[in-house]
Amino acid sequence: MKRLLLLSNSTNLGEEYLFYPRQQLQIFLGNSVKKILFIPFAGVTSNFDYYTEKVGKVFKDIGYEIDTIHIAENPHELIKKAEAIVVGGGNTFHLMHWLHKIGIIETIREKVNNGTPYIGWSAGSNVACPTIKTTNDMPIIELGSFNGLNLVPFQINPHYTDEVIPNHNGETRETRIQEFLVLNPDIYVVGLQEGTMLNIEGSSMKLIGNKPMRLFKFNQPIVEYDSNANLDFILKEFL
Repeated sequence: MKRLLLLSNSTNLGEEYLFYPRQQLQIFLGNSVKKILFIPFAGVTSNFDYYTEKVGKVFKDIGYEIDTIHIAENPHELIKKAEAIVVGGGNTFHLMHWLHKIGIIETIREKVNNGTPYIGWSAGSNVACPTIKTTNDMPIIELGSFNGLNLVPFQINPHYTDEVIPNHNGETRETRIQEFLVLNPDIYVVGLQEGTMLNIEGSSMKLIGNKPMRLFKFNQPIVEYDSNANLDFILKEFL
């Protein structure tokens, strides 16, 4: 059974790093997982060692040890042996560059499809989608493909907001998503607000958090769903 926990963001304003999701991380990983495999490749301004140390402190506090992919002599074997895979946020293009460079996309996909828990936040949630075309990040490095891990059959726009900046004439997030849907009309896009996450257990999906998500589909009204909603239909349509 496929299991994913996809977070919009790592940290809410005024909180410690990865504070708000800690309880959900523990619930999701449970007692059977003792060590996670962290993938820090979305980090740009923070080097991979520092990023791993920062994340490692959080997971140690909630009872889990950490391995990291960037120092592995054989990353494929490390992925195959992983008890859980965690992909951090940062720049989605930088993350995809390194996943392609090392050649581990298929290995991760196969591992997660066979039941290994996957946790991602921000860029780590983006890459779980069929493509990374709904990221908010600048394309700071050239990619040969926008194709993601394809672990879920829909797109996520993390850090989603309805806010309109006064006297700012740039496009809203909703407008950008609608542009995407014109060219990609057959797929859902989930606008995932900060402080929320999606929990996928096989064919079941639920929103966790106190803010609603927005669901976009070409030529259809935008619909909001809260944490009480059954979101299984978003998965079942593609099963």
